[in-house]
Amino acid sequence: MTDDQFTVAVTGAAGYIGSRVVRLLQDHHPEWTVTALDNFYLGGVREIGDVSVEHVDVRNRDRLEDALAEADVVAHLAAVSGVDDCERQPDLAYEVNVTGTNNVAWFCRKNGAGLIFPYSMAVLGDPDQFPITTDAPRDPINWYGRTKLLGERAVESFADGAFPAHCYLKSNLYGRHTVDGREVSKGTVINFFVDRVAAAEPLTVYEPGTQSRNFVHVDDVARAYVHSAERLRQQLAAGETGVERYEIASDEDPSVMTVARLVQELAAEELDDDVSVSLVENPREETLVDQFTVDTTAARETLGWEPDHSVEESVRRLLRELA
Repeated sequence: MTDDQFTVAVTGAAGYIGSRVVRLLQDHHPEWTVTALDNFYLGGVREIGDVSVEHVDVRNRDRLEDALAEADVVAHLAAVSGVDDCERQPDLAYEVNVTGTNNVAWFCRKNGAGLIFPYSMAVLGDPDQFPITTDAPRDPINWYGRTKLLGERAVESFADGAFPAHCYLKSNLYGRHTVDGREVSKGTVINFFVDRVAAAEPLTVYEPGTQSRNFVHVDDVARAYVHSAERLRQQLAAGETGVERYEIASDEDPSVMTVARLVQELAAEELDDDVSVSLVENPREETLVDQFTVDTTAARETLGWEPDHSVEESVRRLLRELA
């Protein structure tokens, strides 16, 4: 297969990560064909470079398979993401995260296409072994994590003996990016804090504040998909099948309160703003461990991927954009 015959399809292409993945695939491999799909549930992007995002819902298997017909690799990012959204709409979360993922994985099994699937740290629940690896026990404590665990199991089952798949144990994202002049963001923890600074509002931290998270920039995560597509191309040519698992994370796992204090300090430096930080009652069950180190050896050694961005540098840049 020549480079100009190779096609990568991205589901959830109008979203926070997907739109960045499409852009990086165009930048790194202009000789490839990129197919972009989304149902526009949240994503507002309609054009990415010279690629139009096609309206396709992963729950509609016939429509999905028609749209994916030429795909050699599918980067499956379509999902109802986040704990709160899944709790508010459990049926929708099941239909998209479980049924939709089964539909994508079934297409890959029938057609021998490679698959990239992120299943989130939420599948772990409260981890008690560090550093975290993909071998950590699965014990999700919320519906989002459960749907992602069902997706992981489906991909593993469908890939066996049929196609190569990369599954990502992915950390908490932050950062923003621009697609053809349109800013794409999401209300993750660090972005939320910066937005509070912009609105001249206090930074609120869920109790106890000591809970740790691993934070990784959206650009770094998107680059991992490019590395995976490159490796999957080689694996397809070699006839390899089955799942490889990768931890997509950074070396930074501060407590949420530590991040809030950092944003407070940088807001004073960059904007001369006096921002307050306060603890508030935690409205939901969540992981409360006070460490969250992640072993990213597999991604570094096998995919050739590593994170480039730091939390401090990224927050400082976001705050300067507010000036």
